[in-house]
Amino acid sequence: MKLSIKYMVSLRCILIVKGILQKMGIQFTNVQLGEVEISEKLSSDQWLILDKKLKKLGLELLEDKRAILIDRIKCVIVEMIHYADDLPKINFSEYLSSKLKYDCTYMSNLFSETEGITIEHYILKHKIEKVKELIIYDELNFSEIAYKMHYSSAAHLSRQFKSITGLTPTFFKSLKLHKRNSLDQL
Repeated sequence: MKLSIKYMVSLRCILIVKGILQKMGIQFTNVQLGEVEISEKLSSDQWLILDKKLKKLGLELLEDKRAILIDRIKCVIVEMIHYADDLPKINFSEYLSSKLKYDCTYMSNLFSETEGITIEHYILKHKIEKVKELIIYDELNFSEIAYKMHYSSAAHLSRQFKSITGLTPTFFKSLKLHKRNSLDQL
């Protein structure tokens, strides 16, 4: 049985959820961003207790199929941008469609209707957060970051960075306090 968990967007969340499941004695076979595969169906009491424990940590069990799909879209985007070594070579909508086995148009319409922004804008916000991270690490120059993040040039990266943050990448790098957003807030 699969459980969908909202706001589960980091590797730390995976460790926390595994710990909760172990403490509750719930056998699981796989825990990944936004999803847990368990061996047996939960009783209604187990469901309520697990949901309560997750909510205390800012997480939440999902039951609605549309909400589950929205959360899966978000998790695939987070994995793709923040945890994969390289971005996929195919376009993002094809990548999402192949990973989730849904039509691109359906997912795009559902996402926009539910979240109030397009999938493309959501991806862009995450790409810019990843760019911020790469700037802070200071291991790559702007051209290398642009290449790594599949921008056509450092100038293109700079324009998108400024449109999202209001700052140029150079000015962001010069700041003493680098402001990054948490992934669940994007």
